[in-house]
Order: sequence, then structure tokens, then C-alpha cells
Amino acid sequence: MTATDRIVRVSSWIVATGVVLFLLLPLVITVVVSFSASSIYSLPPPEWSLRWYEGLARKSGFVDAVWLSVNLAVVSTLISLVLGTAGAIAVVRGRFPGREAIATFAVSPLMMPGLVVGVAMLQFFRELGLRDAYAGLLLAHVIVTLPFIMRTLLAALEAFDFSLVDAARTLGYHPVRAVLKVLAPNLAPAFLTGGLFAFLASMDNYPISIFLTDARNKTLPIKMLQYLEEQPDPTLAAISSGLILLAIIVLVIGSRTVGLNRMVQ
Repeated sequence: MTATDRIVRVSSWIVATGVVLFLLLPLVITVVVSFSASSIYSLPPPEWSLRWYEGLARKSGFVDAVWLSVNLAVVSTLISLVLGTAGAIAVVRGRFPGREAIATFAVSPLMMPGLVVGVAMLQFFRELGLRDAYAGLLLAHVIVTLPFIMRTLLAALEAFDFSLVDAARTLGYHPVRAVLKVLAPNLAPAFLTGGLFAFLASMDNYPISIFLTDARNKTLPIKMLQYLEEQPDPTLAAISSGLILLAIIVLVIGSRTVGLNRMVQ
């Protein structure tokens, strides 16, 4: 290895370390502040305390907001798994014109600003006469989560040998049973990866949900914004730490079951 190669390698490591620290430092500060005894955001904390975690259940509206967000995330992810699987199989196995356009359209919400999508959905739901906040939020979160499922399953199905399903049918399996016994197990890692990322995307969604909530249906990100405007204190840091922990749990589950390399493919 020449001196130039060593300089390039060291420089790359320095830049990569700097980027990682820049990205992680806000998260570390948030977690540290959540254990502060002070009622204001102070760093370093004057004393360590769990008071902001202990008081979460007593904060008005937060329990309902968490329940609504979890409910929307679970239901929208399940719906997206069904729709995304059917759509991905149709795109990969179908021989109709416009397949690529449909695949691109399905993941288009990932390419557009969330505020634009939120305004468009608000206007669309009004034109349809949809006034129920929960129904509107659920449909919006399906649109948010579906691209994660479709993108993951399209990649998995492109690498799957469908002749295995045909072989199972030749051996006497019913088409549905052949899919469940052969296709589903091979797609399990894609289901898990797409489902986990879809769940996180729904839980953390703010720019679309803000246009569709009402006084009785507020997701956790919207409730956090309202609390920040009314009574900013480290309670928000405690909630944010919980969301950070949720993301870490998702990564650990994905790493243990699928592997990080396959999760990012």
C-alpha cells in the first residue's frame, strides 16, 4: 500500500466517523436530556432523574395518542402487506403493458415531499366527502407504508424462482397451498423487513398526519408538536427516547432474523 493509499484510507475513516458523530449526536443529547431532573433543557444535566418517564402516563392525551399511533401503524402495515404482496406479484409475474409505470407509481410517495402528499390527500378526501378522521388517517398511512412493502417485495420476487410454485402444483398442491407452502416462506424475510420499516414510517409520520387529525384523533407526533408549543419540557425528550429505542429494537430484530445486509438491499 502506497503512502497515497494510506492517506486516502485514513481520510475516508475520518470523514465517515465525523458524519456518524454528526448524525448520532442529536440522538445522544436527546436521550441524556430525558434523564435530567431539570424542568428545562439543560446539558449537562444538573441531576439525574426518571421523573419525565414516570410522568408520561399522567400527561393528558399522550396515552391516547400512543394508542392511536400504534393502532394506525399495525393496521396500515397489515393492509399494506396484503395489497403490496398482491401488487408486487402482479408486477413481477404479469405480462401487461405499463408494469414498470405501476411499480414506480406505487413507490412514488417516497419521492414526494410529505407536505405535498398531505395537502393532496386532504383535498382528495374532501372531494370524496370523507369526514371521519380515523378513516382518513388510516388510508393516508396505508399510502405511506405501501411503498416500503412494495419496494422490498419487488426486490425479493425478482430473485425468486417461480418454477418452484409450478413444481408444487404439479405434485398435487392446490394453487393457494402452493403459494403458502413455497412462496410465503421464501418471502418471509421481505415481509419482516418491509413490515418493520412500514411500521416505523407510520409511527413517525408527521407531515401527512397533521392535515388529517382532529380534536379527538391526534397521533403521537402531532401531540408532541402541540405539547412543544404549550409546555416545552424534557417530557418530549423522554418520548423521543422511546421512539429511538423502538427504532433500535426494529434494527435488532431485523439483524437477528434477516441480517442488516439484506434489510438495506
